[in-house]
Amino acid sequence: MADGGSPKTASLKSLKHTNRLAAEHSPYLLQHAHNPVDWYPWGEEAFAQARKTDTPIFLSIGYSTCHWCHVMEVESFEEEEVAKLLNDWFICIKVDREERPDVDKVYMTYVQALYGGGGWPLSVFLSPDLKPLMGGTYFSPDDNPGRPGFKTVLRQVKEAWDTKKEYMVKGGIFAIEQLAEALAAVARSEKLPDGLPERAVQKCAEQLADSYDSKFGGFGSAPKFPRPVEIQLMLYHKKKLKDNLMPGEAKHDLSMVALTLQSMARGGIHDHVGGGFHRYSVDECWHVPHFEKMLYDQGQLVNIYLDAFLLTKDMFYSSTARDILDYLQREMIGPGGEIFSAEDADSAEFEGASRKEGAFYVWTSQEIDDILGEHAPLFKEHYYIKSPGNCDLSRMSDPDDEFKGKNVLIERNSTSAMASKSGKPLDEYLKILGTCRKKLYDVRLKRPKPALDDKVIVSWNGVAISAFARASKIIKDEQEGTQFHFPVVGANPKEYMEVAEKAAAFIRKHLYDEQTRRLQHSFRNGQSKAPGFLDDYAFLIYGLLDMYECGSSTDWLAWAIELQQTQDKLFLDEEGGGYFNTPGEDPSVLLRLKEDHDGAEPSGNSVAVINLVRLASLVAPASDRYRQNAEVLLAVFESSLRETAMAMPLMCCAADMHRVPSRKQVVVVGDKASEDFDKIFAAAHSSYNPNKTVIHIDPRDAEEMGFWKENNKKIAVMAKTNFVPDKVVALVCQNFACSPPVYEASMLGSLLD
Repeated sequence: MADGGSPKTASLKSLKHTNRLAAEHSPYLLQHAHNPVDWYPWGEEAFAQARKTDTPIFLSIGYSTCHWCHVMEVESFEEEEVAKLLNDWFICIKVDREERPDVDKVYMTYVQALYGGGGWPLSVFLSPDLKPLMGGTYFSPDDNPGRPGFKTVLRQVKEAWDTKKEYMVKGGIFAIEQLAEALAAVARSEKLPDGLPERAVQKCAEQLADSYDSKFGGFGSAPKFPRPVEIQLMLYHKKKLKDNLMPGEAKHDLSMVALTLQSMARGGIHDHVGGGFHRYSVDECWHVPHFEKMLYDQGQLVNIYLDAFLLTKDMFYSSTARDILDYLQREMIGPGGEIFSAEDADSAEFEGASRKEGAFYVWTSQEIDDILGEHAPLFKEHYYIKSPGNCDLSRMSDPDDEFKGKNVLIERNSTSAMASKSGKPLDEYLKILGTCRKKLYDVRLKRPKPALDDKVIVSWNGVAISAFARASKIIKDEQEGTQFHFPVVGANPKEYMEVAEKAAAFIRKHLYDEQTRRLQHSFRNGQSKAPGFLDDYAFLIYGLLDMYECGSSTDWLAWAIELQQTQDKLFLDEEGGGYFNTPGEDPSVLLRLKEDHDGAEPSGNSVAVINLVRLASLVAPASDRYRQNAEVLLAVFESSLRETAMAMPLMCCAADMHRVPSRKQVVVVGDKASEDFDKIFAAAHSSYNPNKTVIHIDPRDAEEMGFWKENNKKIAVMAKTNFVPDKVVALVCQNFACSPPVYEASMLGSLLD
């Protein structure tokens, strides 16, 4: 019953108890600060006490928006009887997996290897020297048929520790040794065999196509997660097919992506009233979600909707991207420009009521009537709202009747078809829907809000920075005069770059040490104790590269280069190739892994390859080293690319991007403040091509020219040679040759297409 998703927040806690977690910053740990369990945070104080008393450790790992974590808290950790067993027999440690992904990865890997599955809450018993003894996920407090309850498990572990301690400890040591050996990925050669990258992309695309749901979109069956890396792979494969003159097959790939993205945006997984996407859908039709909202989802989803817009020019996709970005701006950005982590799924239906899943987001038919008045019938038909409730589209939508009488908004037909049915012009119909959504939003704000996890995580901010930066240029290709309707606000694209720059500046100010050139992982009322991990460096570098390529300063590109140097120093396996997930400096973290699985978030190694390929096309002095590190990294994962391509879609793309002999470089030269520059620069970003780098330079800017003279003299010379006063020049270069200079945005667009 463990869960990667939705929370059910604990009941109101008695403040009769206060434990050590009260001094922590993590919202998840603070939620447990008044449990009767004598919790410790992860750290030497707990370890020393376990060693001193020779007491086993009970380790509980979760996160603030995790449903079953909260259930287990209410059922067990708030109960005096269970707390007494834990306090008498164990040293109890609580970990926020988002704050310490390194600790989580060690023990999740153990539980998955032992039992074939995992999830959160993660419940693991450890020896005083932190070796795992046994583990599981969610335990109900009392026994159920075929499954022991938590109290029984505690007694069994206590008895085993008292009678078979030596056997248990040896087993824990053996388990860690076996895992370390099994996960010791090293390159057997210095590069991948010829043809493997193309075959991996093809195989992954074929396997995804085999799992495609032709009725509702998506890959696989319910529950359906919006795994953006799958869409990225399909779009990349589509581009390859088109380049190889296979338009029929390319069109088929695009049709699968289109149905998936449209079904998601029209489904209940999308918050039609407030914008943004919930974590996942419990049914096959994208209708009833687990309602939490995660930053890493929002950022990745923006980017795939932007990619779909680039390929189709259909504003359905750019509007959906705007919807997500405008939600983030409204709800998820702090006073310093920092972007918060998540919103909970549960909230009270009214002040003082118990908290329920989705209470903030669902509506009764009567509420719609009362709020919308004359427009209620139109709105109810558009969003499939019914008096008995509408969670009836699948037997999986609401098997326990939790949402009886409630409605999760879903669009079951196209807006144009519904407008036609209503007899109203499309523009008027859209305006009415937008007005109605704004009225519902205003009413919703008066409800008790879901809890906000205002922790700032570097890696997730990196993903969001990429999304805001790319949107600032890509949506300039929207049709002029387009009317937007709430929750889309129709922001000037420049605002999105300002958001990206403020978020990056917050990280640089609060989570980066200019002397050591190292990142910290997260921030809430100060830095967390955890260092920056591979994902923090890789995802932030990715976002900074997008900031630069979409028009921001070379200062951000310089910082990306600096961070890459630190990443290589801290995480690169100089002998075996690839990047470890941790710096390896914390003796309490027993495994140092090289991750390759692209799941809800892509792996740090997949993103790192793409970063290295992009940097190699920008920075001349280190270009060969970047490409060599990427080549050996890919060789580390040769067997995975060959045998389990579907588990690593972004790595497949990255391998193929590295294989491309020469990236296309678009160099735009001229006065960046001019209208002509703006138009030509937007044209440089108006086509989908992951194997393209955009460089912008004003030769009159001494600081900018100094950067390029130091990092790529050819760019500096090209800019100086091609500069024409009062004109903007674009050049498209590949394979050491450049096109003739282009002076019109339309000409550049045609050249890139």
